[in-house]
Amino acid sequence: MSTVKPKHIGRNISRIRELRDMKQEALAIAIGTNQQSISIIEGSESVDEEKLKKIAQALGVPVEVIRNFSEEAVFNIIGNSYDNGSSSINHNNCTFNPLDKLIESYEENKKLYQQLIQSEKDKVAYLEKLLDKK
Repeated sequence: MSTVKPKHIGRNISRIRELRDMKQEALAIAIGTNQQSISIIEGSESVDEEKLKKIAQALGVPVEVIRNFSEEAVFNIIGNSYDNGSSSINHNNCTFNPLDKLIESYEENKKLYQQLIQSEKDKVAYLEKLLDKK
């Protein structure tokens, strides 16, 4: 029996903030609190929904990105974005923010899910229409 370790929301906030090159003080100002509060939040496993929404907005990411953030995803994005066979690429300087790639991936998946949901709704409506004719 395996146990699933819950996401540490505070740690995710800290990593995203660092990827955004933002100091705790700047995040604190953006959400109307102080640096000590941000430090406490980043040390917490969970964060209340209202604070999480404010933090997500200040970091420029959807709340779901904070909830589902993983180091592995960022490393996969970085790893898959380089052309390993090319010697002309400077591997020391990343020319994009990995977090932006993660958000882009999230937005693409969100659009696909919305299309799937709409397709299912259309099917249900069509089937209901057929049943009404009988």
